[in-house]
Amino acid sequence: MQFNPTKKALLRRLADGGFHSGATLARELGLTRTAVWALVHELESLGLEIHSVRGKGYRLTHPLELLDAGLIRAGLSDAAAASLASLEVHDQLDSTNNELQRGLRSATGSRVCLAECQTAGKGRIGRNWQSPFAGNICLSLLWRFPDHSALAGLSLAVGVAAVRALQAVGAAGIGLKWPNDLLWRGRKLGGILLEVSGEAHGSFAVVIGIGLNGYLPRAWAQHIDQPWSDLREILGSAPLPRNRLVTGLLEQLLGLLAAYPERGLTAVLDEWRGYHCQQGQSACLYLGDQRISGTIAGVDDQGQLLLDTAEGRKTYASGDLRLRTAGD
Repeated sequence: MQFNPTKKALLRRLADGGFHSGATLARELGLTRTAVWALVHELESLGLEIHSVRGKGYRLTHPLELLDAGLIRAGLSDAAAASLASLEVHDQLDSTNNELQRGLRSATGSRVCLAECQTAGKGRIGRNWQSPFAGNICLSLLWRFPDHSALAGLSLAVGVAAVRALQAVGAAGIGLKWPNDLLWRGRKLGGILLEVSGEAHGSFAVVIGIGLNGYLPRAWAQHIDQPWSDLREILGSAPLPRNRLVTGLLEQLLGLLAAYPERGLTAVLDEWRGYHCQQGQSACLYLGDQRISGTIAGVDDQGQLLLDTAEGRKTYASGDLRLRTAGD
């Protein structure tokens, strides 16, 4: 979904973080001051923090950079751009993964879908993912593989690609949690969600969703049920270079995916282990109603979790892994 042009024009004027008077905005947009006030409140309902000061006007608490498909494409290498059939930026969607799934049968080639805001963002195990407008990175990529075996360990490899892209914009100290979370100082920064569909001709389509917390207003994040961080905390007060970060993510992902059927997880496994930030910690793995306690011993060569339990070392291909607390 795209905003109406007037609302988008207002947002672009406010994006610099400076004050803009209601009278000036009304004149530039061809609206009454009351209509400007109403649009400001609509933007606030999407999670944008806007200050109103008598005599000065309106300003965003923090400047923001809106996503721009043209800038993102222009930043890609020739090889990456050639492998990408389409790139779409939406103002608002239920979920970028859902959008690509809806067009799966008619899509040809690889596709990328981005949204400034998600109303039903998806995490693992049915969790919701909070997404204020232009605050996060909500990205999904559709890619096809010749057979299911080529997908082994893919979520771990995608995690490595994401860490590389984050490091390139100055986000240091990012760690990985098995199988698909990105952490900073033990708090969740983002996650990865893979959805796989078999196709009639024997190939497999995978939609890779990546969500990163760019800036979460504290009021917006009050319902998050785990420790979290965002890139504003990591990078400081400078505006988050969202377009450059997305370009870096796509550059890393498209190169990784093109080589994955041949190289697989092996090519990045040592790097993943270097980013793994929960090695040796006590944890519980939840598989449906089953709860398995043990010590995290890393991953095997296929990317499966190694957990040292009372019955010895066990291997798990999936599950919800949580560090143990004093009460566990």
